[in-house]
Amino acid sequence: MVISSSINSNSKTQVLDASATSSEKSNEELNILRPSSFKDYIGQEKLQKILKISIEAAKERKDLASLGHILLYGPPGLGKTSCAYILAKELGVNIHVFSAPALERPKDILGILMSVQEGDIVFIDEIHRLNKITEELLYPALEDFEIDLNSGKNESARVMRLAINKFILVGATTKLGFLSAPLRDRFMHIQRMEFYQEHELKQILEKNSKKLNIEFDTKALSTVANCSRGTPRIANRLLRLIRDYAQYKKSQQINNELVLEALQLYQIDLSGLDNMDQKILKAIIDNYKGGPVGLESIALLLGEDKNTIEDYNEPFLLQNGFLIRTPRGRQVTQKALEYFKS
Repeated sequence: MVISSSINSNSKTQVLDASATSSEKSNEELNILRPSSFKDYIGQEKLQKILKISIEAAKERKDLASLGHILLYGPPGLGKTSCAYILAKELGVNIHVFSAPALERPKDILGILMSVQEGDIVFIDEIHRLNKITEELLYPALEDFEIDLNSGKNESARVMRLAINKFILVGATTKLGFLSAPLRDRFMHIQRMEFYQEHELKQILEKNSKKLNIEFDTKALSTVANCSRGTPRIANRLLRLIRDYAQYKKSQQINNELVLEALQLYQIDLSGLDNMDQKILKAIIDNYKGGPVGLESIALLLGEDKNTIEDYNEPFLLQNGFLIRTPRGRQVTQKALEYFKS
């Protein structure tokens, strides 16, 4: 697999030396933790099965692009980007990775589409944030693998349609409802990424702790998995934080006692609630008698961005029964009330 130069063509083979920046080292470590194939990819069983079937069929037809365009949606940190990388490796093609807000001008998306090779994957993160012009330029490319180029000005202006190589668009979004119907309808596969079960997160932590040369005992792994909010990205973040704490404590093996100390330091409790989760619930209980209350009111009270609360905190609180949505706003549950009594 060749990685597009848009993200750093050397990122897979580069050897970091002492002069490398901390950011480069951090990115390299994140790449190490990312699964490299479906064999290494834990969880999302339904999605994996669907993609494996379609990949095998497309290979037999010798037409990789017939796999169809893929839209992955769900809360952040569940593996949408990792899935796109694995797809590229399984198909043996290049992957070109972009964030939608970076594709502001028509020439940005046109340049990408004109440079793709046959069967390449174009991955657009936060695809719901594409501007209208860019989105409309994608339509003929997604359906007919053609793009419209404008030439001339005023009365002499004309549109020329140009054929491009067949490609596969993989879009990722946390807000499926924000996509326009015309764009959404052009995806063959629309799949939701599900929160992970504790045993799946434990498998991920066990595998990645070995990659980082960290020794965890079984109970410690279970504790970290339970605190990871059903999200591999958070599990890996906690893994690295606890590693740092263990190094500070000069501990060669990480046991449950050390994990509990680290979680207390980082203000994460055994239910997975972090400091902001607790502030949200406490604000609703103390200031609005448990709700219901609007999201904007909560955000203003806490001085936090409402999109951060909606995209990061709220899905976990809803999934785990601490919060419910009503027509009048957010409301805490009995579970949340009992949590603060304990």
